[in-house]
Amino acid sequence: MNSIDASDSFAVFRHRDFTLYLGARTLSSLAAQMIIVAVGWQVYQLTGRLLDLGLIGLSQFLPFLCLVLFAGHTADQFDRRLILIVCTLVYLACAASLLALAVARVGHTAPIFAVLAGLGVARAFQMPTAQSFLPNLVPAALLRGAVAINSSVFQLATIAGPSVGGILYALADRSARSHGGAALVYGTAAFLLAVSVVLLGLIGLRRKPAERDNFSWRSLLSGLQFVWRRKPVLGAISLDLFAVLFGGASALLPAFTRDVLHAGPEVFGYLRTAPGIGAGVTALLLAVKPIARGVGAAMFTGVAVFGVATVVLGLTSSVWVALIALFLLGAGDMVSVFIRQVLVQLETPDAIRGRVSAVNSVFVGASNELGEFESGVTAAWMGLVPSIVVGGVATLVVALLWARFLFPMLWSMQTFSEPRDP
Repeated sequence: MNSIDASDSFAVFRHRDFTLYLGARTLSSLAAQMIIVAVGWQVYQLTGRLLDLGLIGLSQFLPFLCLVLFAGHTADQFDRRLILIVCTLVYLACAASLLALAVARVGHTAPIFAVLAGLGVARAFQMPTAQSFLPNLVPAALLRGAVAINSSVFQLATIAGPSVGGILYALADRSARSHGGAALVYGTAAFLLAVSVVLLGLIGLRRKPAERDNFSWRSLLSGLQFVWRRKPVLGAISLDLFAVLFGGASALLPAFTRDVLHAGPEVFGYLRTAPGIGAGVTALLLAVKPIARGVGAAMFTGVAVFGVATVVLGLTSSVWVALIALFLLGAGDMVSVFIRQVLVQLETPDAIRGRVSAVNSVFVGASNELGEFESGVTAAWMGLVPSIVVGGVATLVVALLWARFLFPMLWSMQTFSEPRDP
């Protein structure tokens, strides 16, 4: 694979539908990040229990896990643009529901977790559809640049979302008291999601749905079978699963901010922003100069940086050291994400891209939401700081096992164009 210069990388902006999709994804991602920040702080304010921070992830993951393979099959059979519009509308309804709960000053968490389950349903359909939709918007020659730019814009939303959400929450909570900050954040997120729906509606139909298959378990599981046969793909997405599963400290940041750093929601917003800054800077660099050689080693290096940064985070009580560690954590994660996304998209035929993306989404969703639950459980069991440190060490162990014993072909992979397993 030859290196792509900056002008080639940004040629994707000549495609109107890609630009509209990018705008819609930016706004919806910004809204989603703001919602998660507000929910995390609101729930911890209500209960003060570490386990409840883990339940935030679990309440989204369970419906996601139950539906995502069916969602991937749906993405291959119907208009992907329409599916994304419906998913964004569900997000909008969930944001409005959280707003209503905050305005009503509901003092317990069960209704909040119920709304988060609705978000999990929407994400089950949104993730595989969005991943499989991107190759329909640009020519194959521009896909690597499109993946990098799409990832960088998502990370920019990740940067702005927690910071804006944390600041809005803090300012409104001080003036309105009793969760007024949560209401402002949810209302702002609902507006952004409404604009995102409009932008998605302006995208033209770029792909006619394939001839529809009869629904069957064989068809439903074809994506899983495809991934199992492609060992480099299986290794890449399973590495991400276990690395983030054990090293996912983000769910514990509300408690870490308040109990270790002794700070408020503004600092919490900055901490949630720091990984996005690291990932966003890295994604922009990858958009200008995608990784051309040493693909496998680069991915494992990114995971190792993620693990070391998690250990440093767990050992510090300094805000600045925590911010730097989270910045490096995001940068390392972005390298792994970029390589995995390009590998999956270049390897997969469009006819089953939704189902393969669904499998990828299961791994990503498990690493994020299930990782948040695992972090909450281990923190409640062994304590906040030890759970973060042990998680970072476990990530490093996973990287070593994958590189040397389970998927050595992934470690030795030099370029994306190398022959794959049949």
